[in-house]
Amino acid sequence: MSINDPQWGNRGDGDDSGGKKPRRPNEGPPDLEELWRDFNRKLSGMMGKKQGGGNSGNGGGPRLPDVDFNSKLFGGGVWLLLGLIVVVWLASGFYIVDASQRGVVLQFGKRLETTEPGLRWRLPYPIQSHELVNLTGVRTVEIGYRGSERNKVLKEALMLTDDENIVNIQFAVQYILKDPVEYLFNNRHPDETVVGAAETAVREIVGKSKMDFVLYEGREQIATEAAQLMQAIIDRYQAGILISKVTMQNAQPPEQVQAAFDDAVKAGQDRERQKNEGQAYANDVVPRARGTAARLQEEAQGYKQRVIANAEGDASRFRQIQAEYAKAPEVTRQRMYLDTMQQIYSNTTKIMVDAKGQGNLLYLPLDKLMQATAAVTAPRSAAEAVAPAATGNRPAFSGEVPPQTEGSPNFSSREGRSSLSSRERETR
Repeated sequence: MSINDPQWGNRGDGDDSGGKKPRRPNEGPPDLEELWRDFNRKLSGMMGKKQGGGNSGNGGGPRLPDVDFNSKLFGGGVWLLLGLIVVVWLASGFYIVDASQRGVVLQFGKRLETTEPGLRWRLPYPIQSHELVNLTGVRTVEIGYRGSERNKVLKEALMLTDDENIVNIQFAVQYILKDPVEYLFNNRHPDETVVGAAETAVREIVGKSKMDFVLYEGREQIATEAAQLMQAIIDRYQAGILISKVTMQNAQPPEQVQAAFDDAVKAGQDRERQKNEGQAYANDVVPRARGTAARLQEEAQGYKQRVIANAEGDASRFRQIQAEYAKAPEVTRQRMYLDTMQQIYSNTTKIMVDAKGQGNLLYLPLDKLMQATAAVTAPRSAAEAVAPAATGNRPAFSGEVPPQTEGSPNFSSREGRSSLSSRERETR
């Protein structure tokens, strides 16, 4: 039956079960008491209870039995419904905490306890409530970009270096939760706290570094120092967050100066290449020069030792000769003279002798004489070795002329004999 039906709440032409006079169509909507009685009758029908009596009214059709508002039947159904509601309300206090989570129970908005993994129960809402916090899940925030490196956020990415250059830095921060209570209650927006701490730490480190260090060799060092500084900042906020890793995604100069920066990079590479070539040349020349110098020093040292040894030997020989000379001066002087002449003549192949008063110049071809002597001496030695018995005993000296003097015309002439006698006088 529609609520706009003009017959709403009418039960026929006669009086209803409550003794009320039936309403006419234009008397307005039914009152609340009549609606409540209709609700009681429907509820009683659903419970299977029936009341005695026939049909009332002039409509002649069946209608729901009336239910007394104060009856025991109606009171039992209400209590059953209330009990069911209480059971459902109490059952809503059960919750499950996973192994990677921790539960925080709140009583009227204030922290009451922290629960471990498993099936837990608390007083239902609104008395108590709970929050589940994942402690092992890795969370990531992006600084300088969103989603991909092409989606740049220049407000976060542009940073100033120590040498007054601007660089575009994009990095990501990964962190986990170490204390669920601090994470929930100490900061209103803990994830935004991580973003602010990350941007602050990186800007501080970049502001103390040179541009080349930031773009090239210092990426890993900047990431490590940024993670330590971020952790220190977050610990001061007591956010219950542990920084696990900082990853440098990209570091480059701004797009407006990219071409000029590429030229500067190429020039720097050429400079390094030329330095490497010069260093290679130096590595080739310097060791050889050092080797040559070392060799010359060793040769000089050897020459020094040799000269010193020769001088010491000469000095020692002179002292020995001096001692012998003191014992026999005449014999020693004659021996020294003979040794000196032997040394001189052994190194000379031609001797020119000027005989005094004769006007003749004597020439002694010592090399020819020595060759002739060697040629004659060799066959005689061989013959004596073959037949030593045939020769018998011969005198030690014979009247034969030595072969080295026999072939020389100087020794057979008078001038030669005179020159020899004059040379003997000179020596005396």
